[in-house]
Amino acid sequence: MLNDRVYIVTGGTTGIGAGISAVLRGYGARVAAWRFADCDVRDPAQVEAATAATVAEYGRLDGVVNNAGLTGPIALASFLTASPAHVDDMLATNLKGPIYCSQAFARHAVSAGQPGAIVHIASVGAYAAQEHAAVYCATKAGLVALTQAMALELAPHGIRVNAVAPGDILTPANANIVAEVKQGGASGRYLRSTPLGRRGSPEEIGEAVAFLLSDRSSFTTGATLTVDGGLLAY
Repeated sequence: MLNDRVYIVTGGTTGIGAGISAVLRGYGARVAAWRFADCDVRDPAQVEAATAATVAEYGRLDGVVNNAGLTGPIALASFLTASPAHVDDMLATNLKGPIYCSQAFARHAVSAGQPGAIVHIASVGAYAAQEHAAVYCATKAGLVALTQAMALELAPHGIRVNAVAPGDILTPANANIVAEVKQGGASGRYLRSTPLGRRGSPEEIGEAVAFLLSDRSSFTTGATLTVDGGLLAY
């Protein structure tokens, strides 16, 4: 499905990113799984350099998955007490990072005269408020809007832009998230349950990403695919 195509997956060595990277490789893609140590996505100069290095190493670049972000306990903060540093870090990593990475890939693709695909990893938090996660939810809602606006501008260049909004996915970073939210002072009154009765896996998000990168979704752009076990169904 993705044979010999090359994709960047930011934050691609842990959690959801590792699941995405594994699935893409399983479909025949070559994956540059960026870590924070490889490239700070908050720094546009580093992003441009890492993108150029990826093209040089692999000989081509077909798309980018903007997965790197602050999530889990590190993303939690009471709205009343969230520090300027917390706000800046959340916006820089979760929203500016995807913008810079998408710009770098799109500039390369347009210059090379080739099509491509971009996938942002958003969250059900873009649609359903979460206690002590106001800034996090705002960044993920921003990604949904960014997806739509980018899709409009990049469509003439043959670049499709979509997003995936995961629900409750089990990763090491959020294995005990419910307890940690309550320990942080949240009331816990607004926690939803997943109708399918279990937590999702990073690989299940990877399958959705693979579809959106592939030609099977060739008429899909500007869309956000919710993969949440029914969490937003009620």
